[in-house]
Amino acid sequence: MSIDKIWVLAEVADGKPVTASLELISHATTLAGTVEAVAFGDATAAVAATLGEYGATRVHDVGDLGGALPGVPVASAIAAAVASGAGPDAILFPATYDGRDVAGRLSAKIDRPVLTNVVGLVEDSGGLVTQHAIFGGTQIASARFTGEGPGLFVVRAKSFPAESRGGGPAEVVAAPAPDAGSTNAARIVARHVEERTGPKLDEADVVVSGGRGLGEKDQYAMIEELASLLHGAPGASRAIVDAGWVPYAYQVGQTGKTVKPTVYLACGISGATQHLVGMKNAKNIVAINKDQDAPIFTVADLGIVGDVHKVVPKLIEALKARG
Repeated sequence: MSIDKIWVLAEVADGKPVTASLELISHATTLAGTVEAVAFGDATAAVAATLGEYGATRVHDVGDLGGALPGVPVASAIAAAVASGAGPDAILFPATYDGRDVAGRLSAKIDRPVLTNVVGLVEDSGGLVTQHAIFGGTQIASARFTGEGPGLFVVRAKSFPAESRGGGPAEVVAAPAPDAGSTNAARIVARHVEERTGPKLDEADVVVSGGRGLGEKDQYAMIEELASLLHGAPGASRAIVDAGWVPYAYQVGQTGKTVKPTVYLACGISGATQHLVGMKNAKNIVAINKDQDAPIFTVADLGIVGDVHKVVPKLIEALKARG
């Protein structure tokens, strides 16, 4: 089976497509002759130019969901297209809350399995072969679909670069969802946006993360200060998230966010494999740890064997002195 057409779920936040969707659209252009997007909400027409720039030639617009959660209506719209024979050979979903929800519901509707936690995707012998990090990222497993029907893939963020393809605005076509009855009764009644300063963790060029080596919750303040001075975002290991020192939104790793900054500073983080999965593809990794045998040094470009309580304050001091 050849891959002629790929659809990508294009999520929109703050009036623009999320980076994870753009990553999938631009990579899909290397795998199939035609790449199209599926979008929902009231901003589809406004983002058609951006989706086209990254490689989508058409956007299937499910439309304004009227406050409904996207899982049911978006999955229903895609399922209807598949049933009509107008669907794609494969559908890519970003590993977001909505992306996973739509993928799961679509899987049940069209009776096709989903390949999740995808970190690599290549064309081989007319089909798509996926790569999955297993055993904490120490091994990579490959998989592919067999049988009839579109392949469903949920892909981790930062698996591919988001590269402009220079395309023109994508054509927007209506793809209304069929009536789903009581299964689409849930409504969003309120939204709470996390307060933050500086760039988003998964989009920052510089990330400064702290771990258990900080010793206590109050010491995390110097991680935030260093991140601010470097115009970056603060991150954390799972250990201090589980300890309640920082919110889950700060967590970097297999069960947290995947980051790929230009510079990643790991302060007091030993480097468990679950953490390395989320940051080892950073372009430059700097590790500060008093244990010279800490696993984090195996992936670090620059390792500083020293007490984080002495090294980080000195770094902060030097940055302040530079003005």
